Amino acid sequence: MTLAIGIDPGTATTGYGLVRLARDGSLVAVKYGVITTPKDASPPVRLELIYDQLGDIIREYKPETAAVEKLFFARNVTTGIAVGQARGVVMLALQKAGIETFEYTPKEVKNAVVGYGSAEKRQVQEMVRALLQLDSIPKPDDAADALAIAITHLNTKRY
Repeated sequence: MTLAIGIDPGTATTGYGLVRLARDGSLVAVKYGVITTPKDASPPVRLELIYDQLGDIIREYKPETAAVEKLFFARNVTTGIAVGQARGVVMLALQKAGIETFEYTPKEVKNAVVGYGSAEKRQVQEMVRALLQLDSIPKPDDAADALAIAITHLNTKRY
């Protein structure tokens, strides 16, 4: 049974999702949610909050492997830089914890979860709900995205 953490990095909101690959091959959601930072906090304080809270999650659940959304494109350069900084902090926290980390583009995640690289967000969320046998689509969106990243990794790893 492998436990993976999927992470959708962002400075304001970082989504995380822990998914276990059971012995029977099924996927089980263990925990998911978001790390949020105050809008009025300075960038270094926000990054520190992400690092510290992610560290707490890692210590509590002890994932064996990790997957992070790859930053491949940014319409707004300022937003792209901020997301890149959050990704860096996430990667550092995972590295410091000794967790092997993999990266997937949004298109790779959509293709792995829905079977179509140009799938819409709602399609991905519905497939996450179905694959993890949840009663409803995980909220907020960043948590659902993180679960999709973890699912992508576990399915990629086993095949």
